Amino acid sequence: MKPDSRIVESSYTLARERYAAFGVDTEAALARLATVALSLHCWQGDDVGGFENPGGPLEGGIAATGNYPGKARNGDELRNDLDLAYRLIPGQHRLNLHAIYAETGNTKVERNALGPEHFAAWLDWAKARARPRF
Repeated sequence: MKPDSRIVESSYTLARERYAAFGVDTEAALARLATVALSLHCWQGDDVGGFENPGGPLEGGIAATGNYPGKARNGDELRNDLDLAYRLIPGQHRLNLHAIYAETGNTKVERNALGPEHFAAWLDWAKARARPRF
């Protein structure tokens, strides 16, 4: 669901006024933030589940809870969630993508057998959003 821009704007206006009362210039802060590259971890969008074992239990690693309601269940949902987050977060963005987000067409592929084809949708998504560096 796309946030209502009127609600976002009125909420920001209120926040800007509240921060100004403490001497914080939110416009200057956002301008500075726009120069910073932010890296998001892909697992922030699906609560560490990945796509290797949909619906299965979490195993080892950096598992947190694995039961976030509304978490992304596939690459398309995670990319859509990231698109929304990137629209709302100022600055340049980077994504740290783990092997558990390979898209293998519901076929079990050992990690040592993963290839670029298993990340093709991620590459296409990133290339479509790339900004020129000059």
